[in-house]
Amino acid sequence: MYDVAIIGAGVTGSAIARELSRYQLNVCVIEREEDVCCGTSKANSAIIHAGFDAVPGTLKAKVNVKGNAMMDQIAKELDIPFKRNGSMVVCTKDQDPKGLEVLMERGKANGVPDLQILDREALIAMEPNLSDDVVCALFAPTGGIVCPFHMTMGYAENACSNGVEFFLNTQVDDIKKAESGYELTVTHTDSGEKEIKTAKVVINAAGVYADTLNNMVSEHKLHITARKGEYMLLDKDAGKHVSHTIFQLPSKMGKGVLVSPTVHGNLLVGPTAVDVEDKEAINTTQAGLDSLGRTASLSVKNVPLRQVITSFAGLRAHEAGDDFVIGEAEDAKGF
Repeated sequence: MYDVAIIGAGVTGSAIARELSRYQLNVCVIEREEDVCCGTSKANSAIIHAGFDAVPGTLKAKVNVKGNAMMDQIAKELDIPFKRNGSMVVCTKDQDPKGLEVLMERGKANGVPDLQILDREALIAMEPNLSDDVVCALFAPTGGIVCPFHMTMGYAENACSNGVEFFLNTQVDDIKKAESGYELTVTHTDSGEKEIKTAKVVINAAGVYADTLNNMVSEHKLHITARKGEYMLLDKDAGKHVSHTIFQLPSKMGKGVLVSPTVHGNLLVGPTAVDVEDKEAINTTQAGLDSLGRTASLSVKNVPLRQVITSFAGLRAHEAGDDFVIGEAEDAKGF
């Protein structure tokens, strides 16, 4: 029997595994894909958020700012690329600049340091390619960029070196409460062989499927919607088009389309935000990719879209309560 079984080897599951590997525990990670970082973690904006967007008092607000402050040390320990390039939320002449003040007040309440609202003159000195319609922006110098692959693999490799077992190509089909912990019925997808693994504690880090696993053992049902985001990645020739991460004023669907350099020197444009029923729907669409170019031009002009080298889509987990869910299920001790 394992002391802890973690389901999901994305950045969250791998980070938890690394943290638990500091202790004298028998820990395993169960991942249905062939490697770590194959779900939400492989296809996202690669942003370390400053923490001004989350509503004060929420778990998102608390851990966003705390996690941001930890990143320099984490990057050093894991030997992964990380850069505090700073982020801007731009406001155009057609938008209400009070939206930036709301974000700034949120950020201050959350403890985000050094926030300021800059006028167009100051912005153009920092980012000459901002759209002609941009009039002001919220600037957060603590915002950063990372490589999701390096970060997840760094956590997982460190955990593995410290004795955590990883079971890849292993899908959790069912979870049942047992006398002392949980029985997990798994299928090894490469061989089709079934097995039961037991653990005193189960940690659910299964991304868009976290609700399915939660609902197997708890009457406190979760509902997660898969929100699809499509992206375009541009060549390194375009990588210096902007130096900061350029956000647009948020809407109810999220932070809008961003334009950002990557830690590898490319330029990233995206994401769209479309709620989908299919939790495997990582296809790109012509309509989605076309919309990226149009929407990006609202904040950054002359984005060299002829230099797109690939496009991709990812799914992020949007829970109905619109906050992170961390902690033991009330009616499922040890889950």
